[in-house]
Amino acid sequence: MFPEITPYIFFTGKGGVGKTSLASATAVILADEGKNVLLISTDPASNLKEVLSTDITEKITLVKGVDNLQAVNIDPELSAEEYRNRVISPLEDILPNHEIDKIREELSGACTTEIAAFDEFARYVAGNEGDQPYDVIIFDTAPTGHTLRLLELPAAWSNFIESNPDGASCIGPSSALKTSQKRYQKVVERLQDEHSTTIYLVSRPDSSALREADRSGRELNEMGLSNQVLLINGYFEPVDKSDPFARKMKENADKTLAQMPDRLKNMKQLVFPLRPYNLLGIDRLRKVFQPLDRKEIRENGQPDFYGQHENPAPDLDQLVDDLSREKDHGLVMTMGKGGVGKTTVAAAIALKLAQRGFTVHLTTTDPAAHLTDHIGDLELPETLTVDRIDPVAEKQAYIEKVLQNKGKNKTEEELKLLREDLESPCTEEVAVFQAFSKVIHQAKRKYVVVDTAPTGHTLLLLDSTGSYHREVLRNSDLNTDKLKTPYMYLQDPDYSKLFIVTIPETTPITEAVKLQDDLRRTGIEPYAWIANQSMAVTDIKDPLLKQRAASERPLIDKIKVKHADKLYAIPWIADEPVLGELMKSMALETAV
Repeated sequence: MFPEITPYIFFTGKGGVGKTSLASATAVILADEGKNVLLISTDPASNLKEVLSTDITEKITLVKGVDNLQAVNIDPELSAEEYRNRVISPLEDILPNHEIDKIREELSGACTTEIAAFDEFARYVAGNEGDQPYDVIIFDTAPTGHTLRLLELPAAWSNFIESNPDGASCIGPSSALKTSQKRYQKVVERLQDEHSTTIYLVSRPDSSALREADRSGRELNEMGLSNQVLLINGYFEPVDKSDPFARKMKENADKTLAQMPDRLKNMKQLVFPLRPYNLLGIDRLRKVFQPLDRKEIRENGQPDFYGQHENPAPDLDQLVDDLSREKDHGLVMTMGKGGVGKTTVAAAIALKLAQRGFTVHLTTTDPAAHLTDHIGDLELPETLTVDRIDPVAEKQAYIEKVLQNKGKNKTEEELKLLREDLESPCTEEVAVFQAFSKVIHQAKRKYVVVDTAPTGHTLLLLDSTGSYHREVLRNSDLNTDKLKTPYMYLQDPDYSKLFIVTIPETTPITEAVKLQDDLRRTGIEPYAWIANQSMAVTDIKDPLLKQRAASERPLIDKIKVKHADKLYAIPWIADEPVLGELMKSMALETAV
């Protein structure tokens, strides 16, 4: 079991490493021990409902089958709407309707959603004096980038309020925030108290997840959150040691763990084994802290599911063939829940296109992605360029551009006020969006492959794009029949090809369906789905792996029948770097 339990427990890490499973299992075990437990998700792509087999909403709900356990989802969009109403309500009898509408429009940005979600989060941590019904509150936090932004916001707001006491920004009138500063301070103090708060850095035994755990751990430590424990989730021990693939999986995992950053090596650690099933339902969650029953796995045998080595969907080579059959340019975007391999897939598509002689630009809008880490020592074709949209750099460039354009003939005091206004939390979102818009236009003359951020970030980005679209149409004197905004390019299936990347497991597929529904509501139709890291199309004989593979096939069939007009599948790659091994395996298959 875990080390000493503190009143507040956070599970954080890269998307897809198993934060929700471990957070839920911990909540169930502590509740079974008689503690009153509240489990909270602050992840915009939360899947608590499936993991706990209970309909978890934005209202605190009793979890079925577990005494003493309650759970709640902090819905960012709902929180944002409530926050807007809270800010606007006192002004309705004072300002005219057009001014109210203007304020509501200003509060529709992504940063409003962030502050509203934090406001809910802070309420649970700060609590009411003498009125705390829970022994333990467990937070299943969003992917690391979200989490760090969430925890950094109090200081940012405090600085903004102090430097701009009478101003307003996209997070509302400064006066509306001042009333909560004491509560925010209490939250920070509790997070920094090692007797109150424990941070569990969750990682898979792969280098990118470990790097993310190390980076976020260091940043949290700098913010005073030093009580940290490393959790290695999904460590694989072969059941059939004669299986070369199984041996390679273990060898690479051991090598990766041996090479993890020293700071992680020196931390308290717990290791959780890879299991032959997904951790859905209370019964399976209760087994998380039990040793793996290898005898039971052997007795369950090696399922004889149909066509194991026959790919149930076209592969990545076929995907590139389909993309490039009629055009030599266009926008290609990989989208999906964090941890499904969007970055690797985007890089592989870009490399394959460039190897065929096309001019290709590869970039990412994900603040947690590091394309160069994925590419490794691969030799890049001359026709391929690689970069990333750096939020910090884009914000600084945007500020300087605005100062240059709007700062002319202003006094020193006016320039100071303008710069302070540009330091508000929403400026970064605007700057990143502008950079993203430029990327979209490059696809008129070459292939542009964009690795997008995790689902919540992506939808906020597209929402900004839609707002920009409406603003252009409202203010333009041009004939709207000739006007084409970035949003319209995303809606054009001839110009943009959007791929939804998932892994063949129940929860990621459910999240992919939600993403597809959201895209369709904005008039954007995905081009195809990609089932990544599929054990069902991998050459294996280990019974644990075969049981996992057997559970994938009906899920892949369901994607083809219910969700995707087109589906491509990519096998599980045991070696690292994954991209290099994937490109080698594709080259071998082509040669054969």
